[in-house]
Amino acid sequence: MDQHDSTFGVQLFIYDLSRGMARQLSPIMLGKQLDGIWHTSIVVYGEEFFYGGAGISSCQPGGTMLGPPDTVVELGNTEVTEEIFMDYLSSLGETTYSGDKYRLFEHNCNTFTNEVAQFLTGNKIPSYITDLPSEVLSTPFGQVLRPILDSIHIAPPGGNVISSQNNHS
Repeated sequence: MDQHDSTFGVQLFIYDLSRGMARQLSPIMLGKQLDGIWHTSIVVYGEEFFYGGAGISSCQPGGTMLGPPDTVVELGNTEVTEEIFMDYLSSLGETTYSGDKYRLFEHNCNTFTNEVAQFLTGNKIPSYITDLPSEVLSTPFGQVLRPILDSIHIAPPGGNVISSQNNHS
């Protein structure tokens, strides 16, 4: 496997679901500064892939109702082919990342993008994103809100759910 003729760029799209409100309200509500409430997705092979309450979905980059990302991070390149990647996603969608396994704090879009980023590039996503749930839950207000927030399933509209029945080419 000495050939490097096909590599694909991998990006992390980062969205602030609070649209800046977390930065303003978190010191008052949580007693600590949060810069955003992060939703992330992976962009590779000309598509954006993300996880939410509907399972694993894809769309054109920036094609959900969230619009363009607030930040784009270059994660590196991959030699994984699109066919292998889609088989990998189908497997994840049937097991670890089916819609019913979504949990806002423990198993969410950021958990998904972190795992997929490592599969594709060997790199993790920034820790300020993956550490956000523990930051919120470490506050008294976060503990009070947890039962309410646990019932929320975020699934940005505008994507197509990926399953083994979807033949993606």
